[in-house]
Amino acid sequence: MFNLRVYGILINEKKQVLVSDEFIRGSYYTKFPGGGLEFGEGTRDCLKREFMEEMNLEVKVTDHIYTTDFFQISAFTPDQQIISIYYFAEPLAAITVPLRLKPFDFDQRQMNIYEQTGETETFRFIDWKDFSEKSVTLPIDKVVAGVVKRGKMVRS
Repeated sequence: MFNLRVYGILINEKKQVLVSDEFIRGSYYTKFPGGGLEFGEGTRDCLKREFMEEMNLEVKVTDHIYTTDFFQISAFTPDQQIISIYYFAEPLAAITVPLRLKPFDFDQRQMNIYEQTGETETFRFIDWKDFSEKSVTLPIDKVVAGVVKRGKMVRS
């Protein structure tokens, strides 16, 4: 079975990369914003929906960056193969969710969400000079971080 995921690389005017710090089923992950493709949805629409659900942020989905080209088993569902698609995303409004300065800086409200659902998340920016494959947790995200960093695909 395949699990299709769509993620956005959002780089702000300060050349900082947006990441999501997530606490899921007792484990910590730093990843790019995005999530699962739903039936009847295109990949770009999926990414727009995910940004709206996670950050209440309308985005413009621009250039395709990468699609998984190797076998990756799901970290959460071992009978699923992950295929992830990555795009650049540009915010169409100001980011209004609280941004954190350090990883996994969850407040009490977020921990209450975790108690109820088994997952919670926060968002933060990583300065371009500090951004690398080591900035993210998941194997496909590491590949994409390297592609973006080596390609110097920062928008001026």
